Amino acid sequence: MPEVNIEIGGRSFQVACQAGEEHFLESAARLLDNEASVLAEQIGRMPETRMLLMAGLMLADKTAGLEEELRAAEARIETQTKELANLKALPPEQVEVAVIPNQLTDSMAEIAARAEALADSLEAKAG
Repeated sequence: MPEVNIEIGGRSFQVACQAGEEHFLESAARLLDNEASVLAEQIGRMPETRMLLMAGLMLADKTAGLEEELRAAEARIETQTKELANLKALPPEQVEVAVIPNQLTDSMAEIAARAEALADSLEAKAG
């Protein structure tokens, strides 16, 4: 079983862990050391057990807050998933597009041509 040297609050500790778990232990130790450093800056030197207890409690408080945020996010996801399922269950919205018959298009083109011819005729008489 490997042993890892970690430093928390300026104090060194040798801790055993499972093979391959060293990086997890070192990561956890950094988190605890960050909290212990905050305590040391705010309060100053204190007994090792008190420092570890306070740092652990600070981490537990942060963890509890994150767990609460996670539960709220999961609830929002569940609500949105249900809403999405309800929207998917609705029949698709039908959009009707008016189709202009070719005969009408042809008639409109003929009327436009006649209007242009009439305008040309009036221009020629006026000019």
